[in-house]
Amino acid sequence: MTTVANSSTLQNITGTILLAGAGKMGGAMLTGWLAQGLDPRRVAVIEPHLSPEISALAAKGVALNPDVTSAGSVETLVVAVKPQSFREAGAKLKPYVSAGTSVVSIMAGTTIASLQEVCGGAVVRAMPNTPAAIGRGITVAVAANNVSGKQRAVADALLRATGSVEWVEDEGLMDAVTAVSGSGPAYVFLLAEELARAGVEAGLPEALATKLARETVSGAGELLHRSELASSTLRQNVTSPGGTTAAALEVLMDEVGLRDLMIRAIAAATKRSKELAK
Repeated sequence: MTTVANSSTLQNITGTILLAGAGKMGGAMLTGWLAQGLDPRRVAVIEPHLSPEISALAAKGVALNPDVTSAGSVETLVVAVKPQSFREAGAKLKPYVSAGTSVVSIMAGTTIASLQEVCGGAVVRAMPNTPAAIGRGITVAVAANNVSGKQRAVADALLRATGSVEWVEDEGLMDAVTAVSGSGPAYVFLLAEELARAGVEAGLPEALATKLARETVSGAGELLHRSELASSTLRQNVTSPGGTTAAALEVLMDEVGLRDLMIRAIAAATKRSKELAK
């Protein structure tokens, strides 16, 4: 199910949004929040290694590394730290969480139960991806049973600031979500990398092969984004019977071709996500 939210939700926030972890993903979310009207005075950031860009936000009213007493009433804690450091970091964050605080996690492989145990609060587990940095991310979220409608709406608005959001009811789907969309950008970048490499093998200068691969992958992605046609239809539209594309697809769609490789890759990433949750 998809929940529609808009920037008015962010503009109406009266409590504090506390962001724990302002690296690439956390920083992208923060930029999106402020761009969509969240009052900088409603935002606090906990980050031991502040970038110059984040440090500069103090002049706009963003609180940097506040203690518990100065943070104010934390309406939502957004946890964007590395999963490996969550146990240690989470214990330090727990004092900021009160009975009315929602906790939104974007950490891979970290379950709702783990978040409840370490931080407490009403937990939303979410999985974004790196295109969030340019406002084109896709996030899948699942809420614990004690998350209220208002808390879910705020979480939706915070996540939607970097792209689209899909909500699911079954947390068990999150491992496969992580494998498909969370890790997915890396697969696309690998496609561009290997397409360029193959072009060089076919005789193209490296710079030209790289340019062709990058523009082809990004252009095809944008066409897929804008078109209402299924990806299979777009593929068929490029493929003339007996032509060059058909010859290439015969290799890629072989029994041990791209389909088999992708199934194995997603299975491996899903398995690893489950392992990280233990």
